[in-house]
Amino acid sequence: MGIKIYQVDAFTELPFKGNPAAVCLLHEPRDETWMQNVAKEMNLSETAFLHRREEGFNLRWFTPAVEVELCGHATLASAHVLYETGLLDEQEQARFHTLSGLLTAIRRDEQIELNFPARPDEPASAPPGLLEALSVVPKYVGKTKYDYLLELDSEEAVRNLSPDFAMLKAQAIRGVMVTSVASTEGFDFVSRFFAPGAGIDEDPVTGAAHCCLGPYWRRRLGKDEFVAYQASARGGIVHVRVEGERVILGGHAVTILRGELTDVSSQYSDV
Repeated sequence: MGIKIYQVDAFTELPFKGNPAAVCLLHEPRDETWMQNVAKEMNLSETAFLHRREEGFNLRWFTPAVEVELCGHATLASAHVLYETGLLDEQEQARFHTLSGLLTAIRRDEQIELNFPARPDEPASAPPGLLEALSVVPKYVGKTKYDYLLELDSEEAVRNLSPDFAMLKAQAIRGVMVTSVASTEGFDFVSRFFAPGAGIDEDPVTGAAHCCLGPYWRRRLGKDEFVAYQASARGGIVHVRVEGERVILGGHAVTILRGELTDVSSQYSDV
């Protein structure tokens, strides 16, 4: 029996915008090597693997290079597929058991809202070479468990960044968020996310980064709700609401491709 797989553009209402993710609906759990090979084959920033379990679904995310503990856009894509295929009723809550604990999603009008853990940053010093790789002089440097956060002085500076990816990849870090107050009408802040250490030079729209950006801009702007724009080449809109130690991420999604994995054998080789 083949395995259904979908490609979904997340955090956008338009095809070929936002962040594409693959969503693989498994009949049973598969081993890490097989899932990593599928993620390499799909060659997207993330591939999500779902299978049913008691009280919801197990959910894991793989880049082409590594497994990650939290991924927003592939979770949004997963919920979208579950609702679109009828595996979940339109009013039913999606419950995902992940490396980051229980995550939930629910449809609100035309959007899907994700309930994620907040991951606030702490002030930090930039490691040697990071600022040179980005060619920036930040207003602020912070750090979460995995990633650095840099605030720049303008949206224009964020949009015009042209990192040295080879130099950035040499850093002993997973990723870096770069952000500023928005000057474009209708948005509160803008950002970009670079993660060559995880096999992704620039992630088009990074839901998990907003688990840090939401609490950060709450401190800076003194409010709880934001409309954020990730200013990559594809671009995407993330609605952010900070609720204590949780962050609610809202967005749209569009299915681009529906298919089936035909080679589902567990036989594979690295030769």
